[in-house]
Amino acid sequence: MADSLPAVLAATAPARQGRLEPDAIGVAQDTLIGMASAAPTVSVGPTLATLAAVSAYGGGPVIVLCGIAMLIIANAYRRLNMWQANCGASFEWVGRSINPYLGFMTGWLMIAAYITGAVSGVEVLGPSVLAVFGVTSGGTAADLVIAVTVTLVMLIIAIAGIKTTAWTQVAMAAVEYAILIGFAIAGPYAVLAHHPGTYPVTRDWFALNGISGRGSLAGGLVAAVYIYSGWEGTLYLNEETRLRRLNPGRAVVLAVTLLTITYGLAQIGLQGIVSPARLQANSTSALVYVAQALGGPGWAKVMALALALSVIAATGTSIVLGARIIYGMAARRTLPGPLANISPKLSTPVPASLLTGLGIIALTTIYLLVTSVENAFNDAVNLSGQLFAGFYILTALATIVYYRRRILSSAREAIVLGILPLAAAAFLIWILARYLQTAAAPQLWSIAGVTAAGLLIMAYAQARPALGVLPGTPRKRPPGHPQGLSGNPFRRSCGPSQTAPE
Repeated sequence: MADSLPAVLAATAPARQGRLEPDAIGVAQDTLIGMASAAPTVSVGPTLATLAAVSAYGGGPVIVLCGIAMLIIANAYRRLNMWQANCGASFEWVGRSINPYLGFMTGWLMIAAYITGAVSGVEVLGPSVLAVFGVTSGGTAADLVIAVTVTLVMLIIAIAGIKTTAWTQVAMAAVEYAILIGFAIAGPYAVLAHHPGTYPVTRDWFALNGISGRGSLAGGLVAAVYIYSGWEGTLYLNEETRLRRLNPGRAVVLAVTLLTITYGLAQIGLQGIVSPARLQANSTSALVYVAQALGGPGWAKVMALALALSVIAATGTSIVLGARIIYGMAARRTLPGPLANISPKLSTPVPASLLTGLGIIALTTIYLLVTSVENAFNDAVNLSGQLFAGFYILTALATIVYYRRRILSSAREAIVLGILPLAAAAFLIWILARYLQTAAAPQLWSIAGVTAAGLLIMAYAQARPALGVLPGTPRKRPPGHPQGLSGNPFRRSCGPSQTAPE
């Protein structure tokens, strides 16, 4: 275990102030926050046409297959949370069960994924908001003003408290999901009624290789992985959720289940509303286009509202969840100590929230001013989806390592804690490899840059005595240093924790 590594904590490491609010939200609110992090409507938007094309209209089964793998990994998250209910989640679990250095890189991937994923949504927020009011384009300046304003508002809500965040997410989710699911149900009705311009349903829609076997299963899975990214957000709120060892795990499994149903309905229900040629011609605004084809300009504005709410909700959760990850890492002294401070009055990690929110604003501004919205959107989407896949793989492996004794205790545990997580990890590794084989050079350089940045930060953190963050060569205890403390950053929890027996 990582606990036995021999370095010592530096006496100069700053102490945390305050604590997160315990028992603040329930399993339903936690589930909705996890779903909002995945941003269902804005995730379906860019992948509707892509998935229909690469899977030859077999996107529904592809989504279900990917959902099964995600459910296996969600169960791994649930089991690990029973061991350590900690806001650092995978950072904590990988660091304690496999290796602290790998744990740090896992945490870094989590932070990068949430900030990059937020940018991929915020940069298209402007066009969605303007479309609600019937404006087709307001230019870069308008897009930037809308994106920055919304991010600042969601930052204020995030700082105000987890209860305020939760109720805000519930209100937006009620409207967003009603619109998306409503269209997903109305779509098949129009197709089956042979509405003019629709594309007829065949039984091949329910085959993994699509119509006449022309679909690419690998290509479809690469597209499908992106839409699922973010569901594990329920676990980063475990220190603030009632029954912290049980409810976040239940919420994550429920979130993945509901997302699989929602995505499957949306793909099957919406891909046939227009012909394949028209769908591909309008792939960058597929949801608004099919809504207009189905119900006219008025319904197109309704779908634009769902898109805008989805982006706003995802932006809010990215700030909240990203801040918890940063807080959890800083509490381990793997990031600067002030980032581990909690406002005693608000019970939120204000410094970490400010860093996350302002970081999103800075990156959004750079994207919108330096490149076109479409190119920036595609680069950010492709990068964020693969980052999420990376730490999902590491979490599945951490489950196998930590529960290795239970794996040998019975056939059931061998399947649930050994074979299935290993198969899910291998599945995602295969998808990731397929993506890297076809990715454009800018996307590969982006992934390399994120990895290099994480390694540099880790090296800096290791070298800084004030952080004393990662296990390495044992150092002499400074005068007055409390006895009995291990320098392993995973020795103590970033909050009250309970350990499930092996």
